[in-house]
Amino acid sequence: MIAAATVLIVLFILWDAFRPKARPLDSEPPVVARVADSAPAVPPTAPPVAQPVPPPTTTSQGTSVTAGREPTYFDLLARSETRRRIRSSGTTTYLGEMLAQSDDSMLRRWENRTTNPIRVYFASTYAANFKPEFLSAIKTAFGQWTNAGVPVRFDFGADSSNAEVTVKWRIQFEIERTGQTDVTWDENGNIQSAVITLATFDPKGRPMESGDIRVVAMHEVGHMLGLDHSKDSTDIMFPTAKVRDLSDRDVRTVMLLYQLTPGSLR
Repeated sequence: MIAAATVLIVLFILWDAFRPKARPLDSEPPVVARVADSAPAVPPTAPPVAQPVPPPTTTSQGTSVTAGREPTYFDLLARSETRRRIRSSGTTTYLGEMLAQSDDSMLRRWENRTTNPIRVYFASTYAANFKPEFLSAIKTAFGQWTNAGVPVRFDFGADSSNAEVTVKWRIQFEIERTGQTDVTWDENGNIQSAVITLATFDPKGRPMESGDIRVVAMHEVGHMLGLDHSKDSTDIMFPTAKVRDLSDRDVRTVMLLYQLTPGSLR
């Protein structure tokens, strides 16, 4: 019995030592996290900066007061005819030069005012060297444009409350000029008002005389009527007056201007 038990014990020990071991269950393959290809980082876009609305075009010769409307087909036809007439005038006028130099390609003028004169007011002044005869010189300058055939007349009896054109004075300009005209017009190019400022001394400090005032006033009245500068020194509308009377080109230019419909030619 003892021997048999001993044999059983030995057999059990051998079985335990050599029996096949249980295999572990196949583990799940490792999970690989897939990251989608990311787009390159885009820096945050700053909100657009509001661009300032450009103010109405302003020069020493004018200011537009109202935005214009879109042109109709008939407007475009009329503008084409106006451009043709200006081209056909050639070098006998400087309307073409004016349009080429302008920012808005606009013709500006008063309505025909032969029966309803433009009201002109002479502002009082204490400017040094001012002389009462200057007023007569200015009226003569207005008259020279009227005598040339411009279809406007002037009433010099206006006051500050109803004036359409105001003539003012200053002793001297800071820059090389003896006069300045500021014109206001509507979206159709119809001039509404103007301010003419004249100096009693020239840029070099020399006192102005009546004859000088008349010449400067003629140039500034030309601006008031709607003319810009000419490139020809023989015209009164040359930037620095070299002549003392209207030229044929001055007259032809203003007369053609007042035969055309005002407004933009674009």
